[in-house]
Amino acid sequence: MKPPRFDYHAPTSLDEALSLLGRYGGDAKLLAGGQSLMPLLNFRLSRPAALIDLNRIPALAYIKEADGQVRFGAMTRQRAVEFSPVVQARLPLLQEATRWVGHLPIRTRGTIGGSIAHADPSAEYPAVLAALEGQVVVRGPRGERTLRPEQLFRTYLTTSLEADEILTEVRLPGMPAGAGYAFEEFARRHGDFAIIGIAAMVIVEGRRCRTARLATAGAGPVPVRLRAAEEILEKDGLGDAAIDAAAQSAGELVGPDSDIHASADYRRHLTRVLTARALRRALARAGGR
Repeated sequence: MKPPRFDYHAPTSLDEALSLLGRYGGDAKLLAGGQSLMPLLNFRLSRPAALIDLNRIPALAYIKEADGQVRFGAMTRQRAVEFSPVVQARLPLLQEATRWVGHLPIRTRGTIGGSIAHADPSAEYPAVLAALEGQVVVRGPRGERTLRPEQLFRTYLTTSLEADEILTEVRLPGMPAGAGYAFEEFARRHGDFAIIGIAAMVIVEGRRCRTARLATAGAGPVPVRLRAAEEILEKDGLGDAAIDAAAQSAGELVGPDSDIHASADYRRHLTRVLTARALRRALARAGGR
């Protein structure tokens, strides 16, 4: 298959890219890594009037620390995230999740901002964004705004970004030293999108679980924070009974759909299994154990 005809633009600044978006009045697509967009074009499931290539805007690719956060330019390649010493030290959950993303050639082209803006609920980065209570920064003709995950993700492949806005930055709070973490995922083949994925972080204080964070991939139209399951752990600790109770709660909290890959019941079952598995691995890592 070949894509339909479209105008092609390669701006060298963010302002130029925003101007082009405005010129086409919502009938343009942004090209980041292209790992999702190019198949849609080739199958003619997307027929934009123009393609605006962001790859020649160097100001959109960086990893830096500021105000307790790690900030990523939207065009930062997933491979750069995977091998970044800053990410390894401050966001090991994100580094582990990145290794589940496709294959190395895909991660070499794919970008952190592109993955989040595409809003596939089975993708790993939206789940990590939700689990770590991160934010994204978007810019448009009306200025800049910052969005939390629950403000950004609307439903399958749909966000609250306006047609004339560009996601420019991803911000994730640095994980506390000694935090336990794990990303568990089940897919039919290595590199496929997750049927279910679970992002977990725990902070242990003596015998208590001071903080628990759990979020899903593939368990609904948007990533789901498993807040009731987190509350069980923060109240009852991280013993086997509490972990099993949290996992049971996780399976009850999600409302997945059935599709050709898995039934809703199977996804709920996987949510329970992978939540328990992720929590036990996170606990084993907590406090440097």
